[in-house]
Amino acid sequence: MTGSFDERRKAQEEKWAHDEDLKFKIQARRDKLLGEWAAAELGLKDSQMHVYAQSVVAADLSKAGDDDVLKKLRADFAERNVKHSDHVIRRQMDALLKIAQEQVLSEKKK
Repeated sequence: MTGSFDERRKAQEEKWAHDEDLKFKIQARRDKLLGEWAAAELGLKDSQMHVYAQSVVAADLSKAGDDDVLKKLRADFAERNVKHSDHVIRRQMDALLKIAQEQVLSEKKK
C-alpha cells in the first residue's frame, strides 16, 4: 500500500514539474511575441527587433511577472512617444498568451 502511495506522489510531483515547465515556456513565448509587437510599434526592425524582444523576455525573467513587463513597455513607449494605454497593452498580452499557448502545445505534439 505504501508503494502505491509513493507512486502516486511521484506521479503528482512529475505532473506538477511538467505543468510548471509548460507554463514557463508559454510565458517566455508570449513575452517574445509581445516584444516583437512592441518593437514594431517602436519602429525597430530586424536585429533591433530581436534584441528588444529578448529584453522583454529578460524583464519578465528577472522580476516578478506581467506588471514588470507592462512597466517596461510603458516606459519604452513613453520614451518614443508611442501612445498605448495599459488596457491596449494588457489586451495584447492576453491575445499573445493564447497564441503562445497554441504554438507551444503544437510544438509539443510533434
